[in-house]
Amino acid sequence: MTYKSHHVAILASAGSLSLLSGAWIFQALGYAPCAMCIWQRYPHAIAILLGLVVLFGLRHIGIYLLGAAAAATTAGLGLYHSGVERGWWEGPSTCTGSGFDMLGLSGQQLLSTSGPSNVVMCDEVVWEFLSLSMASWNAIFSLMIAVFWVIAAVLAYRSRASV
Repeated sequence: MTYKSHHVAILASAGSLSLLSGAWIFQALGYAPCAMCIWQRYPHAIAILLGLVVLFGLRHIGIYLLGAAAAATTAGLGLYHSGVERGWWEGPSTCTGSGFDMLGLSGQQLLSTSGPSNVVMCDEVVWEFLSLSMASWNAIFSLMIAVFWVIAAVLAYRSRASV
């Protein structure tokens, strides 16, 4: 069976849909996402939309390269998030433990338990499998998806060059 570029692109888009669906399932199971987790979802949504564009007939190397860029972006964000979780580098001060400033709070505010209970810090791992967090798995699988988008672009280029 010969795979065409649009078959590979749709498969890559389905990979993004699977990862995004998995994130929503984990959220429904009570694993609230942090801000960096949310950032990683946007490029997947773009890749899914690009896959729909391909599915409905617009097949161009540029679309495949945009899909590769979207998947590579979320892979990069996942790698960055993984490094923040492991303490390899600083994360954004707005969602890491170092960003919580108690100096401006009164004693009553410090003792209050009525604050948000579902705040997830970006430097905390809430779930892991085989010693890798969700961000790490997202980085790995998203990089694989980016490779599929690149393969689609190469196949499209080769099919045009052979005509």
